[in-house]
Amino acid sequence: MAFEWKERYSLQIPEIDEQHKNLFEIGSRAYEIALLKDDYDHYDEIMDIINELLDYTQYHFSYEEELMKKYGYAGLENQYNEHEFYIHKIRRLSGEKVDDNQQKAILDILDFLSNWISSHILISDRKYANDFKERGLILDLQ
Repeated sequence: MAFEWKERYSLQIPEIDEQHKNLFEIGSRAYEIALLKDDYDHYDEIMDIINELLDYTQYHFSYEEELMKKYGYAGLENQYNEHEFYIHKIRRLSGEKVDDNQQKAILDILDFLSNWISSHILISDRKYANDFKERGLILDLQ
């Protein structure tokens, strides 16, 4: 499975890890649709994924930003800008003509999520997690 949570994705911040796992679940559902080789219309399922992704992303980013603000993370502005970029990309996905090319739409979602995992979670989010750890902040937020 393409969107399987692995320990290397963990930031060692339980609440953030749980939120990231939810994003992996959304990715898994998108991946399952991409694997289908049928002639059925999956427009509603794809739009549900896009809408859920947008809603959950906004919730997750807001949570992260509040956490970074609370603990005085110096890279907050960069994170905020990245978050805005990702939200814009999701909105663009929802504005595309999904019904005209459903396979392209689902592949765009998968590409978006893969990029998010490799660039944002593993690099940008890791920076604030490491900063918190270096400063001795223990975050058990569950």
